Amino acid sequence: QVQLVESGGGLVQAGGSLRLSCAASGRTFSSYAMGWFRQAPGKEREFVAAINWSGSRTSYADSVKGRFTISRDNAKNTVYLQMNSLKAEDTAVYYCAAVKSYSVVDVGSRYDSWGQGTQVTVSS
Repeated sequence: QVQLVESGGGLVQAGGSLRLSCAASGRTFSSYAMGWFRQAPGKEREFVAAINWSGSRTSYADSVKGRFTISRDNAKNTVYLQMNSLKAEDTAVYYCAAVKSYSVVDVGSRYDSWGQGTQVTVSS
């Protein structure tokens, strides 16, 4: 497992942008598939985006396609989530997750390392 620390959340107006970062510990970051999930108050955690070990493959929830972009920098042990054209319904706690895999993983139950989360609030 790896230790994950998210940052970059905050309050933004609808239509604005934020970039989340997730820093991972360890020297084998490039062996891990990474994902972003979110959980809004009173709702279940949902998948947002995922990326494979090299960054060559990504997967997105339909609700964020065309607005969000996941990327990674293996030299910096960091995965990013660029969020554009934010909407009020994007308000949630965003979590970064990791699992040792060379595939894209878009199922939360397959991840075994999670960050503490970062709050994103979009005002309308």
